[in-house]
Amino acid sequence: MNNPVNIARSPERNTFQKEGAIRRAEEKGEEPNQAYIDMWDQIKIDDANKIHDPEWQKDNMEYDLRSTQWIIDKVKSDDVYAQHLYAAMCNNEFTKNDIIPILTEKRWGCSWRHAGGVIADMKEQGDYIDWYCSGIRKDDISDHEFKELNVEEQELILQTKAYVSESVVTDEIRTDLLKLGWLVIDDDTE
Repeated sequence: MNNPVNIARSPERNTFQKEGAIRRAEEKGEEPNQAYIDMWDQIKIDDANKIHDPEWQKDNMEYDLRSTQWIIDKVKSDDVYAQHLYAAMCNNEFTKNDIIPILTEKRWGCSWRHAGGVIADMKEQGDYIDWYCSGIRKDDISDHEFKELNVEEQELILQTKAYVSESVVTDEIRTDLLKLGWLVIDDDTE
């Protein structure tokens, strides 16, 4: 079994839904639905355990992303790169760049929420919601409104203008995924 010393994991992964349910129940003066809370606790446990399963690891782009230090470092050091990787995982399928997965059409893909969770794990912070729908942006801020923002808010606006829509695969992401051993399935691949 090829288990890396480090597989990136966010301690906040799979907490957004649970914490929201608890907060909503408290606001209403009610007890949270314990079965719902237990479900999210179990999902967190199951996710933590699956990374050691050799069958889960095999031909799994999530595993390769979360266990390869150079790409983890890129995601951690650059939010624009992280968002581009998130966007690439949305509405796309991938195959391992190897003869058997290609010939058997073995593919990997995930939901937008799961893609956001993969990025949170790679950054080792946050949950899927920090990236979910990050390619959907509103660019209609006027110059006057922009000038009235503080420096941090201005930087955030400029940064998000560099984000790409869900399903877009930038050349840099395509190249890095190939270096990682994965092909994006698109018209050229088929």
